[in-house]
Amino acid sequence: MDGLAWQTTITEIDSKTSLSPPYKTAAMTDILFGQSYFLRFDAKMWQMGQPYPPLGTLYAASALRERGYDVALFDATLAPSEEAWAEALDRHQPRYAILYEDQFNYFSKMCLLRMREAAFTMIRIAKAQGCEVIVSGSDATDHAPEYHRAGADYVIVGEGEETLADLMDRLTGQSQTPVETLPGLALPGPEGGEARTPARSLVRDLDQFPFPAWDLVDMAQYRHFWRERHGYFSLNMVTTRGCPYRCNWCAKPVYGQRYSVRSPESVAEELALLKREYQPDHIWFGDDIFGLKPGWIGRFADRVREQDAVIPFKCQMRADLMDAETVAALKAAGCRTVWMGAESGSQQVLDRMDKDLRVEQIHEAAQRLRAVGIEVCFFLQFGYPGEAWEDIRATLRMVRACRPDDIGISVSYPLPGTEFYERVQTGLGEKRNWNDSGDLAMLYRGTYAPDFYRQLHTTVHRMFRAQKAFTPHTSRLTPHTFFPRIASGAFHAAVLPFSWARLMWLRRKTNRPTFESQENAKWRMQNGE
Repeated sequence: MDGLAWQTTITEIDSKTSLSPPYKTAAMTDILFGQSYFLRFDAKMWQMGQPYPPLGTLYAASALRERGYDVALFDATLAPSEEAWAEALDRHQPRYAILYEDQFNYFSKMCLLRMREAAFTMIRIAKAQGCEVIVSGSDATDHAPEYHRAGADYVIVGEGEETLADLMDRLTGQSQTPVETLPGLALPGPEGGEARTPARSLVRDLDQFPFPAWDLVDMAQYRHFWRERHGYFSLNMVTTRGCPYRCNWCAKPVYGQRYSVRSPESVAEELALLKREYQPDHIWFGDDIFGLKPGWIGRFADRVREQDAVIPFKCQMRADLMDAETVAALKAAGCRTVWMGAESGSQQVLDRMDKDLRVEQIHEAAQRLRAVGIEVCFFLQFGYPGEAWEDIRATLRMVRACRPDDIGISVSYPLPGTEFYERVQTGLGEKRNWNDSGDLAMLYRGTYAPDFYRQLHTTVHRMFRAQKAFTPHTSRLTPHTFFPRIASGAFHAAVLPFSWARLMWLRRKTNRPTFESQENAKWRMQNGE
């Protein structure tokens, strides 16, 4: 293996178990799958060093393979640059190049500019090789004409597996259905625009999909990377697609408000497969919301124990789902860590976000999880329109009181198709996306200037690291991690006063009336503010 994280498909491998039965004879020349999320292009995430295989891409590859197509994978996650894609094209000589972005990767859904540039470069390279190019992803859904101008022949809109399979059948002559009538596509339109075919209905029975094509992944490379950086090896899975909640800043260009869930039996079967074939030490369930369906987690806990498939895992859940029964079932299933979209400690801000969550529910959930030894982690969001200094202080108080084991901080990020975007779009500048996850640019006029929010990000992290170092936690400490944590905490505690002083200076310097678009002003009037 040459370390570029791709390998050819073994067509004798079963799509469900990676072990046996036959496929139809491949009906066409090779298809090369790829995606444009290069971890090296995101300095913050590269330093964090938690790479995962492109799960959505693997699902699509598996779906085509089940139709009888011979596929290969270029995995950009740990690849050095787009030149590695060119080398993969030279090696495989595919007729079709498919850039299928991982819809279960948060940063793919955020549509980072550096990754869009990589996608355009990869499209041009594939076209120069004579390939027909198909693209699927959140950014391509929102900006299909730009992808067409870069050279993409077809853009898949919405859930992609069935649309992709039908399109490939048409392109290879196995179907005579006109492309223009296939649902779920964006085609080049007149004068640089687009022409969209009818929307495709989402698949409700997720068990009908074959397991991801795990055998295409260079597991040795991922295992080495994880163990060198963290001392353990983690893989990713999903149990659901979509989210039914109405947070008005959350973009849902693929699944909308629909929420579909795999059966606990199917998930336990895949988990047992991964444990048997690849021996991960840990699993990250990448669902927007894990275990929303009543009783699902309890059934899942029973199934994984029956199959000897228990692997420590982390997942993302809502605080209002954390009743005592659910928390006990999580523990029994092997849950080690729960991330919650706490967002803010201010009820006023949560209500403006349409979060449908109470601050006290966040506190209660943290207490219940910690009581059974499950780590508690918060996603926090600053800069939402109307957020004042007292709202920020309320969030800081929540962090101090709940003592999470980890936090992730962002500033509010307007994405097309959201109510939040509509409120602030008249105040957006030319820059509509972050370049990478460390950008933290305020893309609209907030209560404070961008420098304030960047300093707030730094200061809150310093406060958190200092508190964490000297507070009892559910985090599993070893001699290898104990002393670095204490040293880190001491450093952050020492520099925190200077960080806080700069934050206060920027607060006074950059305070300004919150920008309000006509849409936001109308919303405030309707809600009595």
